Amino acid sequence: MRLAVLDDRIPVVVTDDEMYDVLDVLGVPAGGSGGPWASWLDAGNGLDQLRDLDLASSPRHRRDDARLTAPLSRPGKIVAAPVNYLDHKVEMSEQKTIAEYGVFLKAPGSVIGPGQDVELPYTDQRTDQEGELAVVIGRRARHVTADDALGHVFAYTCGLDITVRSTEDRSTRKSFDTFAPLGPWLVTADEVGDPGDLDLRCWVSEELRQSTSTSDLIYSVPELIAYASSVMTLEPGDVILTGTPAGVGPIHDGDRVRLEIERIGALEVGVTAEHAVPYRSRPQGRVGSLAG
Repeated sequence: MRLAVLDDRIPVVVTDDEMYDVLDVLGVPAGGSGGPWASWLDAGNGLDQLRDLDLASSPRHRRDDARLTAPLSRPGKIVAAPVNYLDHKVEMSEQKTIAEYGVFLKAPGSVIGPGQDVELPYTDQRTDQEGELAVVIGRRARHVTADDALGHVFAYTCGLDITVRSTEDRSTRKSFDTFAPLGPWLVTADEVGDPGDLDLRCWVSEELRQSTSTSDLIYSVPELIAYASSVMTLEPGDVILTGTPAGVGPIHDGDRVRLEIERIGALEVGVTAEHAVPYRSRPQGRVGSLAG
């Protein structure tokens, strides 16, 4: 199934032509900070309960009239994988991979949905797109094995890990508001099948920048879940960004970024520099005061 959110509050099941409003049948509040699907997962629901949904009596919306927003507007955690493709290691002149770096966290508040804009923070620092497969946890995972890991996955979606190339650590450079676009919907794990064999392509405006298969991941999806769960408890609704392949590059005011992942769909967002400022003008605290 494809699960989306309309107007920040209405959970819908998406078919080829229509969307079924399932707010009443889900029995969860529409206004939760993480969105209705996060609330539904928090209540202990999963794939088995989805199959019991009564769509026949649900209100319908036409696909072409709908305004989709982020399917998970504020995940409990966004766990991200640095340098998880060898070709990206080479292009970034990295000496290490995820095996040495481990995982890092992005701010949950950095999420936006399809059709929204990535806001460039600085006028004079490069900001890059990074297209990634995103994994949505459906069942609590702690110290799980790679063999058991996929049993803890609820769904997959498209994710962009937007990144400023500056001097701060990864979590800072990747956690600005709007730096974690997700969507356009969640595709349940049973429909996606093997997450290790998906084509991924990412365009910036008309330029195809990234093209790979998730079969080239250094840590596969099961291995990544197993590793992350050895560090922290993964809760339902948490999101794991699995890493980006070669082809990252700068994005600029007015660009459109489009990520397509096989069997999942396409996520497209804009880019704006409307509120960008010079890097040196950012708040620098005591160090900046002393330096001035």
